Amino acid sequence: MTRRLFILITIMLCLIPALLHSQEGYREVTAAGTHKLTLTVDSPRRLGGSDAPQVARETAEALQFDMVLAGPFTVTAPSAAAASAGIRPGEFDFAPWRGAGVDLLVKSGYTVTGNAMTMEFRLYNVTQGKEILAKRYTGRPGDVRRIAHTFSDDIMAALTGERGPFTGKIAFVSTRAGAKAIFLMDYDGHNVQQLTKNRSINLNPDFSPSGKEIIFTSYRQGNPDLFRRELFTGAEARISSYRGINATGAWSPDGKTIALTLSKDGNSEIYTISRDGKNPHRLTNTSAIEVSPAWSPDVRKIVFVSDRLGKPQIFIMNADGTGVRRLTTSGNYNVSPRWSPKGDRIVYSRQEGGFQIYAINPDGTNDTRLTSEGSNEHPRWSPDGRFITFSSTRGGGEGIYVMRADGSGQTRVSGGKGRDSHPTWSPRW
Repeated sequence: MTRRLFILITIMLCLIPALLHSQEGYREVTAAGTHKLTLTVDSPRRLGGSDAPQVARETAEALQFDMVLAGPFTVTAPSAAAASAGIRPGEFDFAPWRGAGVDLLVKSGYTVTGNAMTMEFRLYNVTQGKEILAKRYTGRPGDVRRIAHTFSDDIMAALTGERGPFTGKIAFVSTRAGAKAIFLMDYDGHNVQQLTKNRSINLNPDFSPSGKEIIFTSYRQGNPDLFRRELFTGAEARISSYRGINATGAWSPDGKTIALTLSKDGNSEIYTISRDGKNPHRLTNTSAIEVSPAWSPDVRKIVFVSDRLGKPQIFIMNADGTGVRRLTTSGNYNVSPRWSPKGDRIVYSRQEGGFQIYAINPDGTNDTRLTSEGSNEHPRWSPDGRFITFSSTRGGGEGIYVMRADGSGQTRVSGGKGRDSHPTWSPRW
């Protein structure tokens, strides 16, 4: 099993003790058989200081959400028969948890004193009665969800060798404040904040590799121009304002270059510019409409959309514009491609009445449909490549969803009034 593969954790119908071992700096829990391991998040305990039921509730809620989405476990509620006050080794008995069918157990506790908080988390292999992981974090009570997501990332690192993406943010477009504005939220939909307040149309946010900046297109000055915004200071700069379209900007993985669509020469073409908007370099030169560039993780290739064959299809070219080849051969209208961080898949939307999300290998093989309900657009990968966020009209309106890379576990994460679209998942915070 390599770090590039999402771990499959299973157990036999008759429980076979899991094998816990260390390999290449991480711990991996595996077992032969056909049933997923059962993971339980026990109720967080007060270890000292003031009683803070909201801290306990939000901790359990965030951990539970993360582990359900993670997918390699069957996540169950804590057993009343197995409940115990202790969280550290020797403070509780594993036997009741074994009797409840639990294989992996998350225990946690908090100490709140004024505006200071310490949180302690432990992950146990119940079958062997051993501790796998122990972490302590400090912060304020308002940091509780971020801290819980951090431990979820640590759980994924301990069990698979690769951290989870759960501390990431999702930037998206919403009409909940009136005009289309850029908003930011935790990946699970909490802690929503409005970034742009210019009362104009703002579209297509994209995170820098550091996660500290976004680029987006705004009509605030009448023309669709490309802006860069620093998330922590709020400072903004217009970096591309050619006449016509300055849109669908995408940061290169090394943070040095931005690929985007410009129509300054007449029709829409793919260009690159430096992060400050200088040094424009034209990559495509046809009479077709060419939009939505996205980089391969090694910065050597760009995937994009072109209607050079009559209908929008996905193409791949070298980063200098040479070696153009068609990627998609099925469907009459394919748009919004995005290369996975691992380089092994490209996700995109195909019009089939409404739109559905597909994923395909860069060589054109294994073209797989991932969604089926509602109209689904603007797919974007999580920073570890194990999950995808997208917008969907299922259930009425339009909201932001997340799912596993194979299309399972589709879950709505945005709420409230207005239409939410164009999501993009940040690097880990």
